[in-house]
Amino acid sequence: MKRPCFTLIELLIVISIIALIIAILIPVLQSSRLRAKAVVCGSNIKQLTVDLFMYETDYQNFPYGFYNTYNQPPGGYPGNITFDKLGWWWFNYTPDYPGRNRSERTTLWCPSRRIRDPKFDHVLHGNYGVNQSICRISDDIQRNREEFVGTPLRGSDIPHPAQTLLIVDSGYSIISWWHVTDVPPATLGSAIEDTAYIPGLEINKDKDLWPGQEEDAVNGRHPNKTVNVGFVDGHSSRTKAKDLFVEKTDDVYRNRSTLWSPK
Repeated sequence: MKRPCFTLIELLIVISIIALIIAILIPVLQSSRLRAKAVVCGSNIKQLTVDLFMYETDYQNFPYGFYNTYNQPPGGYPGNITFDKLGWWWFNYTPDYPGRNRSERTTLWCPSRRIRDPKFDHVLHGNYGVNQSICRISDDIQRNREEFVGTPLRGSDIPHPAQTLLIVDSGYSIISWWHVTDVPPATLGSAIEDTAYIPGLEINKDKDLWPGQEEDAVNGRHPNKTVNVGFVDGHSSRTKAKDLFVEKTDDVYRNRSTLWSPK
């Protein structure tokens, strides 16, 4: 008795169906993976927001975004010594940082980061940045940046904590409203921190980015060019990158206050 078997046409039909199913499933799986990473990123932002909030509760002010001590912080130097400053960064002040293993991708690393250049494979680049208007830096040689220099703010200094950004998906570990407007008050310098950006923001395509930052800056990290944001009152949310843009109209910077500048 002759055993039944598939004809060539039937095999081609089956193969075509399988190929079609795969073609449908791959984008779905990729989209699911991106959404899952965005959720993990949101969890990281939430935890870091809580850490910063706890620090403010204990010390009555938020930590420095960067403190120029000219020595290595606990846990070792976090960046690239050729272009990153030597000193203490905001995360050096957060709970248990000195005990973390730098080889592990902790809450300080965004799982959706798209930094391809090995020289930027450091926690300072392509992960999260604190708002320099709150977590100020100890000194700055650039002009007109007094808002970002000096003692960090206290929670009581911020009149609208639920509306003021504290930490966000960022190209660099410190970021300000100067980095999200196409007309900053003064020309940005050539220092590495001046290439900070919000991933997916439209103006990034015109920025003077470092090689290796383009995909993360222009295409964004999360679906629909969204970013995760932590606010001063401790809550976090995901929003469109474009909603963080500061637009200059005449002599007014719209969306600067109270989102970026608390006063």
